[in-house]
Amino acid sequence: MLNTNQVVLVTGTSSGFGRLIAETLARKNYQVFATMRDVNGRNSTAARELREIAARESLSLQTLELDVTKDFSVESAVSKTVLQCGRIDVLVNNAGYGIMDLAESVPLAQAQRQFDVNFFGVLRMNRTVLPAMKRQGSGLLLHVSSGGGRLAIPGMGLYCASKFAMEALAEVYRYELASLGIDSVILEPGAYATPIMEKLELGEDPGRKNGYGKMAQVPEKLKATIGSSRANPQEIADIVLQIIETPAGRRQLRYRMGPGGPGVQRINTLTDEVQAQMLEAFGISEVTKFKARTSGAG
Repeated sequence: MLNTNQVVLVTGTSSGFGRLIAETLARKNYQVFATMRDVNGRNSTAARELREIAARESLSLQTLELDVTKDFSVESAVSKTVLQCGRIDVLVNNAGYGIMDLAESVPLAQAQRQFDVNFFGVLRMNRTVLPAMKRQGSGLLLHVSSGGGRLAIPGMGLYCASKFAMEALAEVYRYELASLGIDSVILEPGAYATPIMEKLELGEDPGRKNGYGKMAQVPEKLKATIGSSRANPQEIADIVLQIIETPAGRRQLRYRMGPGGPGVQRINTLTDEVQAQMLEAFGISEVTKFKARTSGAG
């Protein structure tokens, strides 16, 4: 399959999964737009490194300023991509971060920031790229979630809640966009020790943990356990490539990858059955089936 005309926009590429995804796809001849915040400030080193890799290896890999919490920033990055390439075939919603603390210790403003990145940031990105995908009659929305998007983990309540919400939205897109030839897919990584671990936030109202006893120690225990993972994050970039190269309409809704046991996959199998029953009960199964509109990628 020739990928030289396929355009991929990836959010959150300063480090971790996002950077690996951007580099991996560029080396497979995709036109990759690696986006991140503050490319001329705190992420200037990461942006420069990506540009150097692109020049050294003659890759179609460009960096763009993009803050998923800002309407203007999202619209600007998407507009530049479409203006340059005429299309966007794949959006990888990777940008995200986590609050790791007891739920009561997270005040409302901090919780809203968590959702603004992990949930509303995805909604903002999808709404901005979908007009282009609808015009071209094809596309793929790929959402990087987590095992925490299926499991309620003490000490990670706000993070889990934001990923639960994102997964519900991504699944609804799956049904609503299928007849337009556009795919929506969810990737659920297990425990990987990536640089996101250095960006984890504590609750901003720690006094609320008084009286919790041993439960107050759970967030640090979780952090240590995840941080000790020896799983290779390149696995996530490789499965992203595999998902993109799977023909449109044949992709799974959810992909579980990495350590964490079989529980999440068991949940996914069961909910697939229940969702199918629900669609049938409402008489909308047929309209939610994927229909390819063009021979283009996505």
